[in-house]
Amino acid sequence: QVQLVESGGGLVQAGASLKLSCKASRGTIADAAMVWFRQRPGKEREFVAGITAAGDTTDYGGSVNGRFAISRENAQNTMWLQMNNLIPEDTAVYYCSANRGGFSASPLLYDNWGPGTQVTVSS
Repeated sequence: QVQLVESGGGLVQAGASLKLSCKASRGTIADAAMVWFRQRPGKEREFVAGITAAGDTTDYGGSVNGRFAISRENAQNTMWLQMNNLIPEDTAVYYCSANRGGFSASPLLYDNWGPGTQVTVSS
């Protein structure tokens, strides 16, 4: 089973940008669809973005569409989430996961999560 580690979170002001990374510390992501989810305090885990194994299809949650961009480089065993024009409502712990099939907006599909990286956006 692939082991994933997220990084790149931090504290920024509204309107700033951050780029999160998700790297496989064990195994390969090359044959897996990859996703980003986030979890805000007191809320359920929410779909942020997904990308197919080949990187040819992406999808985004409605609240981030047009501001965030997901990408991957299988040769580096890494996926990224470019987050632009951040707002306080983006404050959450961000998690990545993988699935050897397609991706889904439901967190129930995934049983392998990284430890997460905290993103805090101040107003």
